[in-house]
Amino acid sequence: MATLQKIRNMGPVLVAFVGLALFAFIAGDAWQVLQPHTGQQDVGEIYGEKISAQDYQKAVDEYTEVYKFMRQTTAVSDAELTQIKDRIWNQLVTQKLLEKEAEALGLQVTDAEVKATVAAGVHPMLQQTPFSNPQTGRFDVEILKKFLHEASTIDMSQMPAQYVEYYQSMTNYWNHMEKELRHTLLLEKYQALLANAQISNPTEAKEAFEGSNNQMDLLVAAVPYTAVADSTVSISDSDLKQLYNEKKEQFKQYTESRNIKYIDVLVTPSQEDRNMLNEEVREYAQQLATTDAELAAFIRSTGSSVLYSEVPVKSSAYAKDIASRLDTAKIGQVVGPYYNRADDSYNAFKVIAKVSGPDSVQYRAIQVFAETEDRTNTLADSIYNAIKGGADFAELAKKYSQTGEAMWIYGAQYEAMPVEAEDATLINTLNSMAVNELKDLQLGQGHLILQVLDRKGMTDKYQVAAIKRPIEFSKETYNAAYNKFSQFVASNNTLEQIEANAEENGYRLLERNGFLSNAHNVSNISGTRDALRWIFDANVGEVSPLYECGENNHLLVVALTDINEEGYIPFEKVKEQLKAEAIRNKKAEKLMADLKGISNFSDAKAAANVVTDTIKHVTFAAPAYVSITRGSEPVLGAYAANAELNKLSAPIKGNAGVYLIQVINREQNSTEFNAETEAVKLNAMAMRSISSFMNELYMKADVKDNRYLYF
Repeated sequence: MATLQKIRNMGPVLVAFVGLALFAFIAGDAWQVLQPHTGQQDVGEIYGEKISAQDYQKAVDEYTEVYKFMRQTTAVSDAELTQIKDRIWNQLVTQKLLEKEAEALGLQVTDAEVKATVAAGVHPMLQQTPFSNPQTGRFDVEILKKFLHEASTIDMSQMPAQYVEYYQSMTNYWNHMEKELRHTLLLEKYQALLANAQISNPTEAKEAFEGSNNQMDLLVAAVPYTAVADSTVSISDSDLKQLYNEKKEQFKQYTESRNIKYIDVLVTPSQEDRNMLNEEVREYAQQLATTDAELAAFIRSTGSSVLYSEVPVKSSAYAKDIASRLDTAKIGQVVGPYYNRADDSYNAFKVIAKVSGPDSVQYRAIQVFAETEDRTNTLADSIYNAIKGGADFAELAKKYSQTGEAMWIYGAQYEAMPVEAEDATLINTLNSMAVNELKDLQLGQGHLILQVLDRKGMTDKYQVAAIKRPIEFSKETYNAAYNKFSQFVASNNTLEQIEANAEENGYRLLERNGFLSNAHNVSNISGTRDALRWIFDANVGEVSPLYECGENNHLLVVALTDINEEGYIPFEKVKEQLKAEAIRNKKAEKLMADLKGISNFSDAKAAANVVTDTIKHVTFAAPAYVSITRGSEPVLGAYAANAELNKLSAPIKGNAGVYLIQVINREQNSTEFNAETEAVKLNAMAMRSISSFMNELYMKADVKDNRYLYF
């Protein structure tokens, strides 16, 4: 909501409030880090280097401010903060890995390279910054230079507080972006080095071209593995161990994980809760019918999830159940109470006003604020009368250290939130002004000299006082669920007892294997940080305490069933997982033996359990899909590329069955071979494979993520 934030910045009375909210937000997170956690103060380790919780939190705080500045908001949600924490951790790990490799290789990014990149202005990262040319929409280094010069020369002590905050935020933002740009340039150098080490040659280019452009039509005879009953196949431990050894690298764990079983009780409203809420909304609806003043306060007092906005908005801005009733609702009449199944809520609303207004307004403004109220009023009158008398708006704005630039305010920027007080006054004023109209609007201690330049998208808008109450459980319902579950946990304090008695007591025992410490919660339930810590401190077989979590609507108990140590997963733990593949391998051996010796397609069709098909346009580069076995079979393209025309192949082991194929046609696309074009494609493929190198570096770095202890 960039425009609305600019509007808010014009209200000096809000600066102190925003500052206090910001301090509370940062202080809250800082306290989480600084409080003791089993004596440990490190969130992780990379190449043996400890990463302190304080350093990590500092990086999180820095990027949080950048994130809020980019989105022009004063706060972030829990989900956004979680994403920020993961981003910072992943970025920190990547930086440490890259720095070590770059030092060994002699790679570096100089200040001159960073300056040259900024001057060129074409790097994708720069296009995301606000330093863009309004005409082109692209990054403009001159705009950046102008800002940096102003920020370094302006006397901040003579500037209004909101301007000081703006310059500080923008400067911090650019400093962060410059650091990220330097890191990105180093990463690009490293990736280019690896990619260029895989330069293609003419022979490889020719083979790649032929693999994509030589097409074959095949006759296919197949016996699906499903044609052989599993019960007819015998699998021994030695078969499974042999397969385990062949695939052992796939079972390598680079960090410890844990297996858990848990019961998650979701507390839901009772029928009595529903009846009581229905009656409560009915009483509020009766009061709403006679209430006209202080609607914002009244709606808040009802506990409605839809707060009252003093700005009329489009019907689509309201919940669907309300929006669908607006056309037929009369102004001043209460609709409801009614139940809405979509969000499980009881509702009532009254249409306060219906107006026709613009969906977007272009305007410009000059903020007027002096030492005293009288001086502010006098100055505002002077500016207003000067513009009325023909003075240039933009030139006057510059005289008072403002741009006076044209801005758009869109309905979408304020329709999704309640708007009250000064914001509502400003928006309603702009929506009611005519094009080129000038107005002196007093807001709090200051004034805004406004001029509307354009209006678009005239549409019907509604001002609605809505009572929407999602049905929630009562304290009594929660206590009943808690008492029942706590008695069960107290009576079943071992894993064996929980497994034996959960179902008959009405609880479902769930399982999660391979649980990692970098998870943010247990079973996607919020507020389970204590349970997460318990899981990685517990011993096998232990049962956790009962946790109250979620949005105060979940009860959780966890049991630790196994610890999967770093390294290769033991054979016994993956034995069952290997059985399906081992059975398939045995079936393949039998079927290949049965089909061996068949030399023509007619005999192949006559073999037991054979199904046939014709597949066209098969290439070496793309896996063939065989509809008769419902399997993707890359191996068929490889065999067909080298097969003799009109000759039946030997049995081929595939993913979904055993195949006999006969190439009946081979042709090449009309595309002509171009060595340079193919080389470019191969180099691009090499660049895409670079991520695997970063994975290898990650494994070598012995990365330990202990953030769960703090966050």
